[in-house]
Amino acid sequence: MKRMIAFISALVIFLIAAFIVTDKNQPASPVTKKIPTVGILQPLTHPALDEIHRGVVAGLKAEGFIAGKTVKLDFQNAQGDQSNLKTMSTKFIDEKVDLMAAIATPAAQACANAANGKTPVILAGITDPVGAKLIKTDQHPGGNITGTSGDAPLDKQLQLLQQVVPQAKTIGIIYSSSDHGGEYNAKNFAKLVTQAGLTPKLYTISTTNDMQQVAQQMVQHVDAVYAPQDNNVATAMKTLINVTNVAKKPVFASADTMVKDGALAAYAITQFDLGKVAGQMAGQVLKGRNPANYPLAYVSKGHNVLNEKTAQTLGIKFPTAVTKLAQTKGEIIK
Repeated sequence: MKRMIAFISALVIFLIAAFIVTDKNQPASPVTKKIPTVGILQPLTHPALDEIHRGVVAGLKAEGFIAGKTVKLDFQNAQGDQSNLKTMSTKFIDEKVDLMAAIATPAAQACANAANGKTPVILAGITDPVGAKLIKTDQHPGGNITGTSGDAPLDKQLQLLQQVVPQAKTIGIIYSSSDHGGEYNAKNFAKLVTQAGLTPKLYTISTTNDMQQVAQQMVQHVDAVYAPQDNNVATAMKTLINVTNVAKKPVFASADTMVKDGALAAYAITQFDLGKVAGQMAGQVLKGRNPANYPLAYVSKGHNVLNEKTAQTLGIKFPTAVTKLAQTKGEIIK
């Protein structure tokens, strides 16, 4: 009996030892690398913001972060509802995204508030981020936020207006009171108009629903209209054009998508480029770069975009020099 117990004990010890040796010889299980999640927040749908969004995805891809493979993208669109921006940005934090990309100023402010100085936020085409209290300085943002700024080349936009309609003396400038970027560009453009010896007249809308009434009032008092980078103005562009075309008043815009919606002309920054640079910066931050010391990137080089159909409607002929620039380096919409 004792021999049997000794034999069984020896067998158990042998089997345990064999198991341990075999287990050690097995290859280690591969460590699954965590795929980062990027939350992208957009305040509403319109072509300019959609182009920025497309650019952000392309920029991430250029840095090796491919949607669905090496990065998970959580895209949220507030559809013009400001309360949705807060809810959606908070959702990003609750779900512990690795980074947030904010398209346009309202989305950036919502993401900044939700992040509370912790989760990195990349700005995608934000006008005056210092004035919007998103960063400390362009060169040293100083916190968890950096990205691209879409400050419009206002001087060249005014130059284009004067080249196309040199007889215009009173310039209507329409923007929305709820868009910091739109107000910033509108008031700076008004200063340039005054310096040029012309008369600016500022008009504001609260929402896109105001555009029809405000535009009808505006066209009675101005020779031409300027539409700055402003989310509500861009969304209501077709409404504005319906009014100005009837009144035979040309609209000069800040984005190529606005010209495609009927504005006469623009010296425009490509919205896609704004987004792509922001996406590349997001990729660098995901790789470990610190936003606090990552200077803001400016995309300011533009090109002439002309709407030939609108010119015919208004009875306006583009100067040869303006047309040539659009043909060689810009775009003519027919």
